[in-house]
Amino acid sequence: MTLQFSGRVRTMVSRMSLIIRQTTVVVALCAAMVGLTVSPAHARVFIGIGIPFYGPAFYPPPVYYPPPPAYYAPPTVYAPPQSYTPSAAAEPSGAGQACYAGPYVCPMDRPVATGGSCYCQGNGGQRVWGRAN
Repeated sequence: MTLQFSGRVRTMVSRMSLIIRQTTVVVALCAAMVGLTVSPAHARVFIGIGIPFYGPAFYPPPVYYPPPPAYYAPPTVYAPPQSYTPSAAAEPSGAGQACYAGPYVCPMDRPVATGGSCYCQGNGGQRVWGRAN
């Protein structure tokens, strides 16, 4: 089965292809002309300060100093930690006493008799009374 076009359809198809070809050629020629007439951009840098009645002053760009050929980090030397040894004179004779005040347990700042009254600081800073061990 073959499709046959009438003469009118063939004429329209050939006219459309002719218009498309001509348009493509015109666009290509315009693009080529624009490409030939455009010059490359020239980058310019201007750093200046405008002073009224005197004109702008020119300041050259900053000087670039290249990095040294090699960078050596300084040596890292740490002193060893000092060991802590509390002296016997620094500890009170009642060392190890604790105050048990309800939900709070705190160390004693001065020795008291075992079972004597003492207090701990609560969360709000109030005194909570208890007994020493």
